[in-house]
Amino acid sequence: MNLQKIVVIGAGTMGSGIAQWFTQQMCSVELVDNSQEQLAKALQSIHTSWDKLVEKQKLSSLEVSRMKELLSIKSLDQVSRSANLVIEAIIENLAIKKDLFQKLDQYFEAHTILASNTSSFPIELMAEAVTDDRKPRFLGLHFFNPATIMKLVEVIKGKDSSLELCQELYQWFDAKDKKPAMCKDSPGFIVNRVARNFYGEPLRIVEEDDQAKMKEVDSILKEVGGFKMGPFELMDLIGIDVNYSVTCSVWEAYGQEPRFAPHKLQKQMVDEKRLGRKTKRGFYKYD
Repeated sequence: MNLQKIVVIGAGTMGSGIAQWFTQQMCSVELVDNSQEQLAKALQSIHTSWDKLVEKQKLSSLEVSRMKELLSIKSLDQVSRSANLVIEAIIENLAIKKDLFQKLDQYFEAHTILASNTSSFPIELMAEAVTDDRKPRFLGLHFFNPATIMKLVEVIKGKDSSLELCQELYQWFDAKDKKPAMCKDSPGFIVNRVARNFYGEPLRIVEEDDQAKMKEVDSILKEVGGFKMGPFELMDLIGIDVNYSVTCSVWEAYGQEPRFAPHKLQKQMVDEKRLGRKTKRGFYKYD
């Protein structure tokens, strides 16, 4: 498995984190986004993160200098057509993703692997957008935020994905100190399917926008359950809009099964633009 040239599409929190992690493996990475402003912001954030790691003596200045050379920001029509791996990390909208993959399939060379970082959509549905020749080299690679710290990556085999390719990627990530998990192509895969109830049941317990109750639930799950973060703290970190979108997607995919149903409080928070840490206010307030 030769992954030296990586393209990451989407310079939001998830995409920039994935780009940073691959660059730290000394891969050449091209980060792509429609917004030049977002690209500049992402690059600055990554550089700042690396500079802080130098200050903490976790990376050498020589390593960081090399990584800064390896990471570049570009528009899609500027990236190398010979990339080994392209990872899509854009908005969770199936139609937009399929439109992008149709373009990527036409743009990149035949050997290029196309992967989605989707947290909920079936790989098989997105693979409809690419040609039959590309389908064996199309799969899911679901990272977790922050991608530079969270070790788990779900390797998702679609109906037509090459099993050999999935196994090679599994081994590659394992050798890079990630914790890969081979997943079948089902809504939510492993973590986001299990996690729906980690979020959903606490929301049903508190019912209303009651911070005291939220703190109590978070505290109990941390102190008694052993979780590092409570569900309300974690939703604030992930982004309540992202969490709500995934919840709706998984719920719809399972035929609106009640145990996966989104809660009215999630929608209320999204409507009020209280999205968590990124807006300084979610279930909790942040300075």
